[in-house]
Amino acid sequence: MSGGVKDSASKRNDRPIIGVLAQEVKYPTDFRTAYIAASYVKYLESGGARVVPVMINRTVKEYTKLFNSINGILFPGGITSITSSGYQRAAQIFYDLAIEANKSGDYFPVWGTCLGFQQLMHLTSKNSVRTQTDTHGIGLPLNFTNEAKDSRMFKDFPPELMEDLSTQPLTENSHKWSVTVETLNTNEDLKNFYKVLSTNTDGNVEFVSTVEAYDYPIYGTQWHPEKNAFEWLKSYYSHSRSAVKTTFYMAEFFVNEARKSFHRFETEDAERKALIYNYRPVFTGVKSCFLQKYFF
Repeated sequence: MSGGVKDSASKRNDRPIIGVLAQEVKYPTDFRTAYIAASYVKYLESGGARVVPVMINRTVKEYTKLFNSINGILFPGGITSITSSGYQRAAQIFYDLAIEANKSGDYFPVWGTCLGFQQLMHLTSKNSVRTQTDTHGIGLPLNFTNEAKDSRMFKDFPPELMEDLSTQPLTENSHKWSVTVETLNTNEDLKNFYKVLSTNTDGNVEFVSTVEAYDYPIYGTQWHPEKNAFEWLKSYYSHSRSAVKTTFYMAEFFVNEARKSFHRFETEDAERKALIYNYRPVFTGVKSCFLQKYFF
């Protein structure tokens, strides 16, 4: 896909549907083998999208059919393996399909949050590129690079919100692994694929915190934009006005990317059966960092 990301400004899909990838539960039971945190669903819905759960351990044929039915996909955070899991396998398939589709002019955006960010880095580099950092349970301001201001992701953010993001701890970090700036700058696959929009540090190691691909609508944050508005269980989740604005501006951005995709389900009945509305979220706040989860 040469010459950067292309889309038609005159065309928009006003009924976008975005897939959210499920992942393995830590302690599976007969009826609970995978989950999606409800905050990711609320996050995308707040931007004007509907959500379809993308189940793990399906066939390539099933994933390909779903890919051609939805308008984007989000790889969420979590603790599962990014090298050998149902989450990883599904992410690999959707990533490969998205690359090929975008090369041929079929716009399809991909987003990775936290573990999903790390999964994207692994898929692009085809190598282990993570370094342990002291970044579990902390809010941080973003250290924006010179690339951020004119980036697709941040160019429409109000100046005052960009200022708050750079000076206040509005971005929640819950990760023990990061991709360091040094690693990205010395890995040709990553360096040539991703534009670094922000970095952070744990006091010792500088790591990449926000990226967008140069030539594809592929985006990642090592931090959690969804938690500011939709998770409440930890004291380091910021709920300030600017923090909540960040959630909604990020959601609006990615949903608007999905509006540029014109995939659709073959029938209305197939669409209805696929939507997350067919499942009920469960309150899990007593034993989890997530207030609610969908189990599958």
